Amino acid sequence: MRHTSLLALILIAVGCSSMVMTPSAQSGAMPKDGELAFPSDYTSFPVFLSGVQKPDAVRDLYVNPVGAKTQAGQAFPNGSTLVMEIYNAKKDAAGNFEKGADGLLIKADLAKVFVMHKEAGWGANAPENLKNGDWIFSAFKPNGERLEVDYTKCRSCHLPLGDSKDYVHRYDEYFEKRAHGAH
Repeated sequence: MRHTSLLALILIAVGCSSMVMTPSAQSGAMPKDGELAFPSDYTSFPVFLSGVQKPDAVRDLYVNPVGAKTQAGQAFPNGSTLVMEIYNAKKDAAGNFEKGADGLLIKADLAKVFVMHKEAGWGANAPENLKNGDWIFSAFKPNGERLEVDYTKCRSCHLPLGDSKDYVHRYDEYFEKRAHGAH
């Protein structure tokens, strides 16, 4: 009975670790941008923020339970995963963006899913001038297939946030909304 329980725990641990890393990353080598596995269960994660408006898109963001334990002013712990869904904004027949009664863009189809994950030392493979702490990035099509992107753009965009925001966009907004029970 003890061996069965131990085996079950080992299988659960192995299964959980494979949710974030690709087989090459699991071999012990530090994974690089583009090598994260698609977290197929991410919509079960707590909402980080939703309905984030961009000029031609709407973004919904999720944080895994590990990251959701972070307190304002703290860095996200190792094991944190942030997921950003990017939806195209809905257009009318003339090609103009449609807005709801609230004046905000309306979500259309899911275009891309971006993932960032943090583990000790994982940022070591990033170019020196683009290090974002221990975060690495991956991009996916809505169906979970890998999307080829220039990860220097991800890193360049997150870099100015620095250690004080742990390279995470909308850090302050997230903690402010969380303090007031909203997302």
